[in-house]
Formats: sequence, structure tokens, C-alpha cells
Amino acid sequence: MNYWLMKSEPDAFSIDDLARAPQQTTCWDGVRNYQARNMLRDQMKKGDLVFFYHSNCEVPGIVGIVEVVREGYPDHTAFDPDDHHFDPKSDPEKPRWFMVDVKLKKKFSRVVSLRELKACTDKSLSGFQLLAKGNRLSVMPVTALQWKFIESLSQGK
Repeated sequence: MNYWLMKSEPDAFSIDDLARAPQQTTCWDGVRNYQARNMLRDQMKKGDLVFFYHSNCEVPGIVGIVEVVREGYPDHTAFDPDDHHFDPKSDPEKPRWFMVDVKLKKKFSRVVSLRELKACTDKSLSGFQLLAKGNRLSVMPVTALQWKFIESLSQGK
């Protein structure tokens, strides 16, 4: 099993929106970065766990855990001219963009904020991509050590 972090702006789609979705499951669409696309398409596997991260908001941070329940498949929003994720260069015969389906596993009782993570000196977070200067990827890998440490922070330990 692999671990990941995926970002979403809560004004666009929040963990509460996922909690209200049918069977608390949805597609993770709209990723328009090739590096992130490659992870969705080639590396994310059914059963992988993902930190759900709220970005571009008052308190950015990790708000819960989701599980990948369907591996990468073409992102249909790229083909819909009425969708804000439309990409006129994407072709259903040769799709450019991919998505996965995720299911809510756990909403944290508190946000593990970006500020808290940046202030942390624990070696477990060494190399954590979210904390890299200039990092803007919406999908990124998380090591097992980083996962365990961050999950413990969510529980206030």
C-alpha cells in the first residue's frame, strides 16, 4: 500500500462535501498538472490511503483520510465544454487527464495545519514534499513514516 496527499480548495470541494456524497465516494477530477496526472494514472492503487488537504483557505491543512477505491481512468470533465475543467486539447480516444475515485475513511476532529507541520522539527517529516519551498503539486506521495507521524498529530499525540 502507498500513501498520498491530495489538495482541494474547500470552496470548490471540501471533506464535508465528500461526507455528503453518495456512499461518501467521488471521483477526484480536475487535476491539470502532468506530474500529478502521472501519479493518478500510473501509481495510485486501489486501497492506497490519502490525506485530504484543504488548500487556499484561512487555515490550510490536512483534514482527513480517504481511500482510493478505483484506480486511474480518463477524466471525463476534460471532454465537456460546459465543465470548468474542460481541456479542448484532450481527446477521448487519447485522454490527456486522469482521475481516481476516493471514499471517505475518516474526518479529523481538528485540522493538522500547514503552519503546525512547518513548525514541527520531528525528523519524521524530513523530505515531506508538502513542506518543500515552492511546492504547488495537488497530488504527492507520503512516506509510511510521514504518514504515521501526521496521523498521530491528528489525534493530538
